Amino acid sequence: MSGWANNRTLQILTAAEKGGYGVIAQTCYDAHSVIGLVRAAERNNSPAILQLFPVTLAYGGGPFLQFCLNAAHGAKVPISVHLDHATSTEQLELAVGLAEQGIAFDSIMVDASHADTDEENIAEAKPWVDRARKAGVAVEVELGRLEGGEAGHRCHHPCPSIGNLHGSYINPPNFKTDILRDLRKTFQGRGIPICLHGTDELPDDLFRECVKAGVSKFNVNSWARDPYVKKLAAGLQDKPFPDAVEEATEEFAKAVERFIILFESAGKA
Repeated sequence: MSGWANNRTLQILTAAEKGGYGVIAQTCYDAHSVIGLVRAAERNNSPAILQLFPVTLAYGGGPFLQFCLNAAHGAKVPISVHLDHATSTEQLELAVGLAEQGIAFDSIMVDASHADTDEENIAEAKPWVDRARKAGVAVEVELGRLEGGEAGHRCHHPCPSIGNLHGSYINPPNFKTDILRDLRKTFQGRGIPICLHGTDELPDDLFRECVKAGVSKFNVNSWARDPYVKKLAAGLQDKPFPDAVEEATEEFAKAVERFIILFESAGKA
């Protein structure tokens, strides 16, 4: 991690890798969910990662990203801000361009996994990886195979394909956790934490197995989003707006807390 010692995402994930615990990377869509994530992390003295999707960044732009950075970096525990699944030129230009203007994510995911081969994936991702690195932004990439290649060496945290899917699982998940264990051995001591996508509907035992196998960063989305939206919609029917928002924010925080405990990051800040 030479030269990146002050990068907040890498600090959080390197500590998790060394400590053998996982860190929640929770997708947030608005100010209420941001506050809920910070609240849960502080209550449990846990590190966390605040994630945004490109659609949220496009909606809120630099001002909303700055709000997220202020909330995360001003917390009593280590929290970084990460852009998930930036796939298009427009999405990447917005994120990297803001970083070059001084409003920088701690890390971004350069997602070229739609390419037909890993070689095309690497070729498409590399210019953005290089530009992000120059702006001090750590980079995550998603590859079907991690057999080398430039992106495999220059990204900071890979998210391998082990049978995980984005969205709902039609059949019960069948993870190849031996891949995770092999990667952990390969990357041990090199400051390259492993990330897991596709966590919707996974059973707790599988989460625990992935923590033991070496996953440091767990992307979480609907587990907290759905109860938050449900609680907010119900509360707005018969409560004053501030009360409905507070109840929904707390619902979000409670969902995040469950994973902080499950990933064993409570007390690790």
